[in-house]
Amino acid sequence: MIDILPGVKSTASALNAERLRMEIVGQNIAHANTARGADGKPYQAQHVIFESVLDQMQLDGAAPQSVVVSRVEKSLLPPRLVYEPGHPDANAEGMVAMPNINIHEQMVDLIAASRAFEANLAVLKNARNLAAEALAIGKRS
Repeated sequence: MIDILPGVKSTASALNAERLRMEIVGQNIAHANTARGADGKPYQAQHVIFESVLDQMQLDGAAPQSVVVSRVEKSLLPPRLVYEPGHPDANAEGMVAMPNINIHEQMVDLIAASRAFEANLAVLKNARNLAAEALAIGKRS
């Protein structure tokens, strides 16, 4: 079967990847002050790693590409120490290990993911309009 909209598949995969990226950034922001996670340690920020994959089927020499999330990895940054002597997780000096998450960087990442999502939506809308116009040409004949 001939795919009339080859860009839609790659755009859909990019939309899914950016959606996951926004979810991970949201989790990082939500846990920016989580001193103790399920493992008893401070929460570690996560980052989404994308990968471009060439589809096996090639149409007329063109290779449609998909965007996939290859992995979600934890940040290797050490926790930041905050002086809070009344905190239940404070050590003898009153220092608490908190996640090393910069809210400003996370917000910039969220805005970038949101803009990429919007750009892919615009591509999808244009592809839909092109398909509708192509069908309309066939009706006029």
